[in-house]
Amino acid sequence: MRFLFVHQNFPGQFRHVAQALAEDPRHEVVGIGDVRTVKPGRAMHPRLQVVAYPSPRGGGQQTHPYLRNFEGQVRRGQKLFRAAMQLKATGFVPDVVVVHPGWGEALFLRELFPAARHIHYCEYFYRADGGDVGFDPEFPVTVDGRAGVHVKNSAQLLGLTQCDAGISPTLWQRSRYPAEYQPRIRVLHEGIDTARARPDAQAVLAVGGRRFRAGDEIVTFVARNLEPYRGFHGFMRALPGLQALRPAAQILIVGGDEVSYGRRLPAGESYRQKYRAEIADRIDASRIHFLGKLPYDDYLKVLQVSAAHVYLTYPFVLSWSMLEAMACGCLVVASATAPVQEMIVDGENGLLTDFFDADMLARKVAGALADPQAHAPIRARARAFVVQNHDLRTHCLPAWVDFLTQGEDTTDGRS
Repeated sequence: MRFLFVHQNFPGQFRHVAQALAEDPRHEVVGIGDVRTVKPGRAMHPRLQVVAYPSPRGGGQQTHPYLRNFEGQVRRGQKLFRAAMQLKATGFVPDVVVVHPGWGEALFLRELFPAARHIHYCEYFYRADGGDVGFDPEFPVTVDGRAGVHVKNSAQLLGLTQCDAGISPTLWQRSRYPAEYQPRIRVLHEGIDTARARPDAQAVLAVGGRRFRAGDEIVTFVARNLEPYRGFHGFMRALPGLQALRPAAQILIVGGDEVSYGRRLPAGESYRQKYRAEIADRIDASRIHFLGKLPYDDYLKVLQVSAAHVYLTYPFVLSWSMLEAMACGCLVVASATAPVQEMIVDGENGLLTDFFDADMLARKVAGALADPQAHAPIRARARAFVVQNHDLRTHCLPAWVDFLTQGEDTTDGRS
């Protein structure tokens, strides 16, 4: 079979399945992405061809504000379509097209490959209520903002009318989509490599001239970027109380200063600077370590040395890092928000806290640090949950490959 994977940041969520299919000599696999993030021909696998399309410009300033995002999606869909036309001219016609529709890349592919089976990665459907929009009173949404949310789904809605099936990583993320389309969306996570993300009682993390070891009193926080969507403001506001309760605790914070989601600050400012300044006179800064973005193996060491790992999120897309932390045997203290509650049962395989209650978060983390032995069974059950339900090799990857190669799905929509 021939497979085409499309993602503006290829491979995105398709890394493992694209590689697995490329390993099978019966298949031919091609990936396409934006040239800014994709290096054509990079060696993900010797049998996986990667091509790039030119980066499109976004919507114009004269375009209606509600439509600027959609205009950018249409332009991206055009660029992708032309690159796919060139690919088709070489003789490559896919049997299966797998695409993330969120940036507009799926808009015109059905026209080019009408006989293919089109599968969309249904990551998140925006709504004005019940999710990220308006969740945080610190960042209120305007009437214009609520109205614009509906237009934000335009590319996905057009895609849903054309795709044969969809995949969502969690039940809650699927539930955000219109009810009439949900039966066609399979719930299937991309998977966690639990052979790599695993506990290591001998783990040592070197940071500058310091060495942090598993068993030390270490609190960890990880996000791609340090921003409110991932609860960075709440975590920082919990640090004065946490340090008062556990003055010897070391705090390791991983993440960049860009904004992946939500509202951007003025040029030159970052949320790290903003919230650090807010608590500067109430903390021992020498015990708080900002590590920036790390190579994957160093990031795993952060999780392996963690005595308590904090994961906070708006009701939004679930981060891989939370499940990787659980796979590493972390004691995860997480916000009681969707879809976290789909994975963590309070007191069973993690601890849940109110997203907005910094004092509660401080107390929960301090309690975990005070009696690590009492919480050891929770850590063990956290890893067992991920191994049983989200392991890459034994569960998720075989299910992905089977779904993509066996034609129409006949399940009830669950993984």
